[in-house]
Formats: sequence, structure tokens, C-alpha cells
Amino acid sequence: MPYARAHDGTLLAYQQQGSGRPLVLLAGQACDHTWWDRVRADFHGTRSTLTTDLRGTGASGKPDVPYSTPGFADDVVAVLDHLGIERADVYGTSMGGRVAQWVAARHPDRVRRLVLGCTSPGGPHAVERSADVRRTLAGPDAQAALADMMYTPAWRAAHPGPHPTLGDPAMPAYARRLHLRASNAHDAWDALPGITAPTLVLHGEDDVLNPAANAALLAARIPGARLHLLPGARHAYFDECRPLASELVADFLDEPLAGAQ
Repeated sequence: MPYARAHDGTLLAYQQQGSGRPLVLLAGQACDHTWWDRVRADFHGTRSTLTTDLRGTGASGKPDVPYSTPGFADDVVAVLDHLGIERADVYGTSMGGRVAQWVAARHPDRVRRLVLGCTSPGGPHAVERSADVRRTLAGPDAQAALADMMYTPAWRAAHPGPHPTLGDPAMPAYARRLHLRASNAHDAWDALPGITAPTLVLHGEDDVLNPAANAALLAARIPGARLHLLPGARHAYFDECRPLASELVADFLDEPLAGAQ
């Protein structure tokens, strides 16, 4: 397993596949790079994919110190620096989309195009999940409830899993708490208008884990951003609706940049 090193010395495991223009794929809260296992090959016809285990997950270091979405973004840039990648496309989903917001806002020269999936601007402007959803996720059947919020019953019946989108089973409890706190503390609202990368916002219309209303907030807040909602899709739209979702992303990434020769 190759590693980069964060600015504080934490080891950051990363995984590269394919060849071509780099696409960084950022996974959700308390999940490692396997979140993207069923998706990443969709992009290997024209580009390479780069995933990383965010600190606290997978093979990366797990320091027992506060985590934050801007800090995770700095870790992503540390991996790019290690690999000598000056500029990449970035696709983040769920908490990975929160991290992607900071990568694009704080390091605009490193992001060619940006895709934000099933994510939120965070802070007081965001649309929070309902009280019923929060109670269910805190209850005794939380894992089954999470699976139901990720996928439709029909799709799960045909795809019994295991589903890496439901969390890294080897993750220590303290690191799970640190991820949760980092995600809950996310607030990129003031930074979003400064994002200069062409941006696509994707969201499942039936997402209750991260309400779909957040997609419109992001698209309105980021200059020139496009919005596409996937009817009938839940939080893990990128997995359940993979052919369509990957096609939408690939087509967007393949568009020439304005002014490009």
C-alpha cells in the first residue's frame, strides 16, 4: 500500500488505477476508498482514478485529535503533492463532497473540474435531515436504517452486498466519532462563491439522509454550477444509478474548458 504524508506527519494511504487525466474520488463519512470500488472503472477509459483513505479510515493513520473537513482537504492536497499532480478533476460524495468543496475553495489552482454529489454546504444555511431520521439513525436498528436510506429496497434485494458505503467495519470507535464531528462542523457557505472550477451538483431526489434541497443551495451558491437531480434515487445514487450517474459525470468532465485550445 503506497502512502503520502500529511503536514502533521500522519500517513495517508492512497490508491491509483487506470491511466490518463487524474480524477480524485472522495468517499463519505467513516468510509474508506472501497466506497468507490464499483464505480471507479467507469472512468478508466479516458482517465486515471485516485482515491485516498481519509485519516481515521482504512490503511491511513488514525490520530486521536480533532478532524475537520478543511483538514481532510489539506490531506488530499498532500497526496497530490506527493504524486506530483498539479491539477486534477475532483468528485466527492456525501462527506467527501464537503471535503471537495474545501479542496476547490482553498486550492483553486489544483482543481480542473468539480463534481459534488449528495452533499451539503453545512452550517446554518443547510437543510438538515428530519428529526425522525436522526432518531432512527440513533436507534437499535441504525445499520439497517442507514442501508434503507442509501438504497431502494428493490435494488438491495437484487444486490445483497456487502456494501462498502455503509462504513469501514475496522474503523475504531473514536475515529468514527471524530469523523462525525468533522462532518457536523462543516460550513463552507462563505467560501462557496469563491470556487472557480466548473461545477456539477448531483443528488438523488429521494435522499433523506442528506436532503436533496441542499443540492439547489450548492448550485445557486457556486458561480455557474449545474444541477442534476436523479428521480427515485436515495443517498447512494452513484452506486445504485451507476450507469446514468457515471455517464453524467464523465460527459461533464470531458467537456473542454472555456478558453482551452
